Amino acid sequence: MIGFLVALFSGALMSVQGVFNTQVTKTTGVWVSSGWVQLSAFAVCLILWFATGRDHVAELLEVEPRYMLLGGVLGAGITWTVIVSMSMLGPAKAALLIVVAQVLCAYLIELMGMFGVEKQPINIWKVVGMAFAVLGLVIFENQ
Repeated sequence: MIGFLVALFSGALMSVQGVFNTQVTKTTGVWVSSGWVQLSAFAVCLILWFATGRDHVAELLEVEPRYMLLGGVLGAGITWTVIVSMSMLGPAKAALLIVVAQVLCAYLIELMGMFGVEKQPINIWKVVGMAFAVLGLVIFENQ
């Protein structure tokens, strides 16, 4: 239940952050806004690292496979794409498209067992759920 609530909170935070970042971009530009997002996130992580116990930074050198360290690069791409999509489509439409794409991609990762995730068998009810999500996009787009 806690995981469910945290996921809901995460989705809400992402939507609010996207709106904030899009508004900042109107004044500063997309790269300044994206850079600020990453820099301020780093500052918060640094403060929390000092406050909550210090995992060893050198352990990053032990991460395998190495491409798993590209999360920050992906984060910069996420920030940029959210800003651009929200400014072009509006928050609701952009968030809906982002979430559906995220779920579809995550399900494909599970089905194929990519990136160290345990491979899952195809589940017809999950496929039906995905179809409903895509149908929701069509309905939302045409209203």
